[in-house]
Amino acid sequence: MARSTVVIAAVVLAFLVAVPVPEVTAKKYLVGDKKFWNPNVNYAAWVQGKHFYLGDWLYFVFYRDQHNILEVSKADYERCISDHPLRNYTRGAGRDIVPLNETRAYYLLDGRGGCFHGMKLSVTVETPPPPPPPM
Repeated sequence: MARSTVVIAAVVLAFLVAVPVPEVTAKKYLVGDKKFWNPNVNYAAWVQGKHFYLGDWLYFVFYRDQHNILEVSKADYERCISDHPLRNYTRGAGRDIVPLNETRAYYLLDGRGGCFHGMKLSVTVETPPPPPPPM
């Protein structure tokens, strides 16, 4: 019985070594970096040069009694209207995430007045590029 277990383990190990497993590369983005989710931060500049891929997520840090994270339509985003959000990502801790689980544009803003002071973020989520060919 012990010999068959060793043989099975060797076969499984050989399979795992021979079959390349694609690397999971989901990234966590701290929104605003060290400035976090606060008024008077240029989030359009923060987004520049970043690529957001399916499976990534946005991590928001903020004062929970002063701000929130709402997803809104593009039209509401442009006018800082938060009356009818598509989704509220705020969970109350001031340490909240937005999972980027669809390839599309996300329009996020602070619905407690911060949007009028720059607290709005638009990201477009893309399909990840194919992995490099094996060598």
